[in-house]
Amino acid sequence: MWDTFIIQPMLNTLLWIYSVLGQNFGLAIIIFTILIRLLTYPLTAKQQKSAQAMQELQNSKQWQEIQKKYKNDKEKLSQEQMKIYQQMGINPFGSCLPTLIQFPIIIGLYQAVIRALANTPMQLMDLSRVIYPFFPDVSKLIPLNAHFLWMDLGEPERLYVFGIGVPVLAILVMITTYMQSKVMTPPTSNPGDQSGQMMKMMNLYMPLMLGYFAYTFASGLALYFVASNLVSVIQYTATGKTDWRKLLPSLPKLK
Repeated sequence: MWDTFIIQPMLNTLLWIYSVLGQNFGLAIIIFTILIRLLTYPLTAKQQKSAQAMQELQNSKQWQEIQKKYKNDKEKLSQEQMKIYQQMGINPFGSCLPTLIQFPIIIGLYQAVIRALANTPMQLMDLSRVIYPFFPDVSKLIPLNAHFLWMDLGEPERLYVFGIGVPVLAILVMITTYMQSKVMTPPTSNPGDQSGQMMKMMNLYMPLMLGYFAYTFASGLALYFVASNLVSVIQYTATGKTDWRKLLPSLPKLK
């Protein structure tokens, strides 16, 4: 079921884009990433809406009052907070769930990239079995040359400078993931509550975790991470809600 509904559609879409773009696998991953972000935009928009609703709730008078009233009773405070969440129809973890849902996409893409970069007779045979039969010329779908810029997309990326391998993509993954979370996460009036703490932990560990994945796994996956983060920021910027002062506090406020 995993192969049928996740791996095969992603793999065949990726290979079709590769064939259309003149057999450039790196560019195919970037275009594929943009396609994924467009398809998942309703989920992203829901995440942003949930985060905005949470911010407005935490700035409300009712919320501030229970924070003061039960500041010394954490259990009672949590109970009252859950009551407000239910009354307002707000899921306190709604802004985190879309991020977690991305993990099957990440795993699926990684497996699709690895399978697409088949280089042994057995791997090529396995790849030919999962390619949809309606493609006219299977030979043009197999990325025999998986190099993009200085990278071999089937191997972890390193840019060698004076004999030292610098993981450029892993660094870019951490920077863009942090930038995305910093720009797109609205501030909370009480960062010490349950949802605020969870969001803070996610914003801290996601760049490190994805950076580790980019450092360890095939660079095709790291390329997906960077492209996905940049597209997300561009989509959010298009809504007119981006506050770049979260990244650069010295910037003047735009009117």
